[in-house]
Amino acid sequence: MTAKIFIDGEVGTTGLQIRARLDGRSDIKFLRLPENLRKEREARAQMLNEADIAILCLPDAAAIEAVALIENKTTRVIDASSAHRVADGWTYGFAELSPTQRAEIAASKRLSNPGCYPQGYIAMMRPLVEAGLIPSDFPATLNAVSGYSGGGKGMIAEYEQGEEPIKVPYWPYGLTLGHKHVPEMTAYAGLQHPPVFQPAVGHYAQGMIDAIPLNLWALESGLKMADLHACLTKRYEGETFVKVAPLASAGKLDAITPEHLNGTNSLHIHVHGNDDIGQAVLLAVYDNLGKGASGAAVQNMNIMMGIDEATGLTAASLPTASH
Repeated sequence: MTAKIFIDGEVGTTGLQIRARLDGRSDIKFLRLPENLRKEREARAQMLNEADIAILCLPDAAAIEAVALIENKTTRVIDASSAHRVADGWTYGFAELSPTQRAEIAASKRLSNPGCYPQGYIAMMRPLVEAGLIPSDFPATLNAVSGYSGGGKGMIAEYEQGEEPIKVPYWPYGLTLGHKHVPEMTAYAGLQHPPVFQPAVGHYAQGMIDAIPLNLWALESGLKMADLHACLTKRYEGETFVKVAPLASAGKLDAITPEHLNGTNSLHIHVHGNDDIGQAVLLAVYDNLGKGASGAAVQNMNIMMGIDEATGLTAASLPTASH
């Protein structure tokens, strides 16, 4: 059966990436508006109500409006904005979140695609909280860097075009600690308190790293790096896209660069640290336009369609251990 797909906001960064991942597939039919009608309310409403699955690549306010335009009970929605990520009645679209999440996604009519930064954070923190290795009231921290494509067309233009493009190699932001991704991180990681989240933009187009520093000495359990690694490895055993790299003694690995998994839908977790001083750092490497956005949307769409979730997506192999 061919599914009718409408991407509302197709010409944005995420929309273009989704379209590229779906082009050439025989199991879907695109519903498209001519350029002069893309912002027309009535024309968009028609497409939204004709679609089997509508993928919203819009600012938050426009995404909320788009959902309100759907009058039937059949159109299913994948919202790539942050408007509905912690909203009642919406399914969170991180397929690897729990053993039951895929079934919830498959049955969902309203699905919120995760934010780019939260996926790595949740992938690393949630299993440790669920296993009781990290208490839910732990004062957690996330440091992260993303390529400038995460800021959409406007930021891409600032870095690549104009008479004076941005040349800053590393630019921290969100320093008032009110980033819109924090409620999502807190809720789905199973934490009682929001993490201190310090994001940054790097001077490269795409790819990202999430880093969670942990003072293990502050925990009563006597945790070691091997305990963290074993928990995460067990949780993601058999997964196609989220994988845990072998424990490595090297302090520098080629696989830990923001651009290492670009073009894939993979997310690789690395556990490093020093047991002697009771400190560890968890690292998640992935493509902010892949697993962090459009790749995740296509994976969710595949699950909703009842087909192999890896259709049209690329997975990367894990690095080998270094000594």
